[in-house]
Amino acid sequence: MPLLFRILLSLFLFILSLHRIIIISLNNMSLVQFLYTIYKWIFAYPVMVIITIIVTLAMTFGSLLFGSKWWGYYPAHFWGKCWCWLLFVRVEVRGKDNIDKNTSYVFVANHQGAYDIFSIYGFLGHNFKWMMKKSLERIPFVGMACKYSEQIMVDRSSPMAMARSVVDARKRLCNGMSLVVFPEGTRTLDGKMLSFKKGAFKLAMDFKLPLVPITIDGAYKVLPRTSKFDVKYGKIIITIHRPIMPVTEGKADLASIMKETYDAIQSALPEELRSPLE
Repeated sequence: MPLLFRILLSLFLFILSLHRIIIISLNNMSLVQFLYTIYKWIFAYPVMVIITIIVTLAMTFGSLLFGSKWWGYYPAHFWGKCWCWLLFVRVEVRGKDNIDKNTSYVFVANHQGAYDIFSIYGFLGHNFKWMMKKSLERIPFVGMACKYSEQIMVDRSSPMAMARSVVDARKRLCNGMSLVVFPEGTRTLDGKMLSFKKGAFKLAMDFKLPLVPITIDGAYKVLPRTSKFDVKYGKIIITIHRPIMPVTEGKADLASIMKETYDAIQSALPEELRSPLE
């Protein structure tokens, strides 16, 4: 009898504590937000962890056995869609008619948050490789998949390491592969664009490849840089602009292409997120 009493008392205290947590939560958020939070942690996140492990293993061993052109993209294409579908993040793509699936491009996009990666993978609809920071190789499973699927890992530790990254990018472009680059080099804190680095633009000029500006709007609200992993349901708009064709070389032309690309990307952002090129 004392044991049963202690069990019932513990259960009562647990329910009381849970009720208190729910009341506090509901005072600070709507019922929909509360239910969404429960759904995320109980169902969506665990499912996505499992899917991520399966997809990264498929990319790794598929690329090793059969090559990275298919296995380095299509499993991740499915993975990106899952992150959006399961977390109720809607993605609208505008301007798909501006690109051809059989043409190689250097895609240049603004970087609002981690959901840029999921939305581009899932909804761009064009096979590509990423240019990404080498430090991302340390992420369990994901880093391994990036390495063996031949994504371009940019090592900024020294000029020599950086030169090797550029050589690696040149090899991919020589093989007819497209690249996706975030020329800001890091995620924005407030949705506004940062200044661009020159690497992607130099590659496009060297290979006479079309540069395609891509505007991502809404990703910083879904998962901002300041949030550890508190995804919010919402909408991301991807705008694919008309290609910009580099035709000459030189500092003046590089600067003009960078400005034209910056202006194109910024033109599809809301007025409050626009800022002048530094």
